Amino acid sequence: MPASPAAPRPNAVVAVLALAGIVVALMQTLVIPIIPELPKLLDASASDAAWAVTATLLASAVATPVVGRLGDMFGKRRMLLLSLVLLIGGSAVCGLSDALVPMVVGRALQGLSAAVIPLGISIMRDELPAERLAGATAVMSASLGVGGALGLPAAALIADKLDWHMLFWLSGALGALSLVLVLALVPESAVRTGGRFDLLGGVGMAAGLASLLLAISKGGDWGWSSGTTLGLFAAAVVILLVWGWWELHIPEPLVDLRTTARRQVLFTNLASVAIGFSMFAMSLVLPQLLQLPEATGYGLGRSLLTTGLVMAPSGLVMMAFAPVSAKVSRSRGPKVTLIIGAVIVAAGYGLNIVLMSEVWHLVLASCVISAGIGFAYGAMPSLIMGAVPPSETAAANSLNTLMRSLGTSVASAIAGVVLAQMTVDLGGFALPSENAFKAVMAIGAGAALLAAAIASFVPRHRPAGPAAPAPADGAAAEPAPVR
Repeated sequence: MPASPAAPRPNAVVAVLALAGIVVALMQTLVIPIIPELPKLLDASASDAAWAVTATLLASAVATPVVGRLGDMFGKRRMLLLSLVLLIGGSAVCGLSDALVPMVVGRALQGLSAAVIPLGISIMRDELPAERLAGATAVMSASLGVGGALGLPAAALIADKLDWHMLFWLSGALGALSLVLVLALVPESAVRTGGRFDLLGGVGMAAGLASLLLAISKGGDWGWSSGTTLGLFAAAVVILLVWGWWELHIPEPLVDLRTTARRQVLFTNLASVAIGFSMFAMSLVLPQLLQLPEATGYGLGRSLLTTGLVMAPSGLVMMAFAPVSAKVSRSRGPKVTLIIGAVIVAAGYGLNIVLMSEVWHLVLASCVISAGIGFAYGAMPSLIMGAVPPSETAAANSLNTLMRSLGTSVASAIAGVVLAQMTVDLGGFALPSENAFKAVMAIGAGAALLAAAIASFVPRHRPAGPAAPAPADGAAAEPAPVR
């Protein structure tokens, strides 16, 4: 790899890493505008074409913790650059694709870039001055939601006005821009663990996560009581239990489960699952409400492009509240920030249950929910980094990102079941009923309140400071003192 810059410039480092995070987050919403057309575009059945979405989900879930660990071992900037190269390669493959198999391969390669956000947070811990760390990591963490929110209207506009392949050529160009900027402006951290990579642990974790997420994401299509779905759930339980035993009995595990079991890390990760659920519930409900025909009595009959534009402000709100989150964390501690964010999210869903008949109602509700997500996402990296040594920062942040993704996957499955079971008939077509949407919103509010309750068990520590040299004996750093 080319030499990294000698003297990091904090503003440049934060801007470049946040851009890279937004570009990677765009991959999640990139194909949403063309999902209905994918079977025709790829000459495949609807269930087969859905693999263009599922492949990205599975690849990102497996890659995030693995690449995070490799970043701790061999260099965070190096693995970030590799992730961006995979994104560019995947985009090129999809841009050249007119068939299912290369599209799925390309989308999987794009999914392998998901570790950019936790790697970026970890680089910030190593390179930024203490006074900049909380705000910078909050912005980087929020980029996950910002990219998704801003990507939908942009992708809808491109798909509507240009050839659909341009979606992927544009994502490749943005990835290349990020790559060049990282090479020029982001330094490589000297904080590394070294050691040997736990290959067997990586294979076991990949198999367990793939089984679990495949069952969650495809259970609605296959049937929740089908042999395939139940078999995958059973396989996930068995594989992950064996994997956990292995990780506890080797000297250099892929995931240090003892560190993960620390109260601060454990409850932050559990809260992250619930917050991830709440964030994605909004993404599932509001676009459908906007696009359902007005004849239903509650649908607003808007186009996909209009829907994207309505959702776009939520991404800007999320980014705007990230520095506010950092200020609250500095004054009151990240635990308080996380609880405040979760309560705001719950309030946003409550508002949406009573206000859902006008476009501005949905804009208001989505902005309130996104403000809460900005608070919560900004607090999580500080909580994680306050409880792990610098040498494990990338792996710990990557696991936290995985927990959020697990929450979004569960949200998709549960919301899908609710919307499929509570329907009304319109011209011979079964559509989700108004009460179905309200039920999903209520579940989203409940998940946010659950996150607040879980976060109350997190010890109240100061935010993490900049990286210090790892202890010579490899021992874990002590958490920050209790306030």
